[in-house]
Amino acid sequence: MFAIPRSRRKARLHVRTLAVREFSRVGRLSVVAAAILVSPAAGANEDLMSAAKRIFKPIPSIVPAVKDNLITHEKVTLGKSLFFDPRLSASGVISCNTCHNLGTGGVDAGPTSIGHRWQLGSRRAPTVYNAVFNVAQFWDGRAADLKAQAAGPVQASVEMNATPDRVLRTLNSMTDYVAMFSKAFPNDAAPITFENFAKAIEAFEATLITPAAPFDQYLEGDEYALTDQQKAGLKLFIAKGCSSCHNGINVGGQEYFPFGMIEKPAERLLPREDKGRFAVTKDPGDEYVFRSAPLRNVALRPPYFHSGQVWSLKQAVGVMSEVQLGAKLSDEEADEIVAFLNSLTGQLPKIDYPILPTRTIATPKPSLDK
Repeated sequence: MFAIPRSRRKARLHVRTLAVREFSRVGRLSVVAAAILVSPAAGANEDLMSAAKRIFKPIPSIVPAVKDNLITHEKVTLGKSLFFDPRLSASGVISCNTCHNLGTGGVDAGPTSIGHRWQLGSRRAPTVYNAVFNVAQFWDGRAADLKAQAAGPVQASVEMNATPDRVLRTLNSMTDYVAMFSKAFPNDAAPITFENFAKAIEAFEATLITPAAPFDQYLEGDEYALTDQQKAGLKLFIAKGCSSCHNGINVGGQEYFPFGMIEKPAERLLPREDKGRFAVTKDPGDEYVFRSAPLRNVALRPPYFHSGQVWSLKQAVGVMSEVQLGAKLSDEEADEIVAFLNSLTGQLPKIDYPILPTRTIATPKPSLDK
């Protein structure tokens, strides 16, 4: 067993401190709005909405800008083809969409992904939907942005098992890709580079936003966008402290926290060998620390947690309440929070499967070598 970095009493204080700090960051709640978090008053709908607007933000209906990568139609079109092209993997079988399936919430079906030579990954694949709004990518935040994230799995031996050289040889072997890169990067003398490959995927992934969820409509002023049960769940979500970690536009994805603030989760949920962000920072204080999961569209993508071991959203809510907040929810409270989480499901973009460029004799052949 690993040691919990704080005593139970200190951990409870730390949770409260995180909540105060987060409320300060997004704007202090008014006295009236704060009062409704612990009041059963039936007339507090307006105050609840006001409190929610201070903690959360709606997903915009337009594609956000990304740093150092102008989003253009040509770049998005290219990135979409690259996202779906399995020939960029050594086996010719695995594409980005294999693990981040856009038809199943931006994730795959199992607890962890299956990669090259049927190897199992060590963590649950994070969703690609709304990932552009996260502070960093991967559970441990090791990639600063979507561009860095796109460059990782294609090279990982347990995932696509390719190399930058193989990727470039594959792309240069197909005349359609040569033309697409020239259109996407018209100012580059040599458009097909590994960096541009990553930029094109980043541009496509930046379009994978899911606006107009019932909760977004509520944040934009429609009091009737949420049911009474969902409003009760929102109120609990704030009052119990869930929003101290899960806040902002993505309802999470902005900060890093120990998994097991109050109690250590079962080892199947928190494998001892996976020390989370410690692998990135080498700071002992980051052992078993992970980026808070973004909860947008969370109802679409069981199983849950970085270990992918919980298949029920209600069970996941119960686990988080106990190990992170030290609170035991009643059955009714859990149902209300789950109802609120269901209101975070937005409108997924319609994705037509692209017709990919045709391989040539120069295209590297599939390989199952290690």
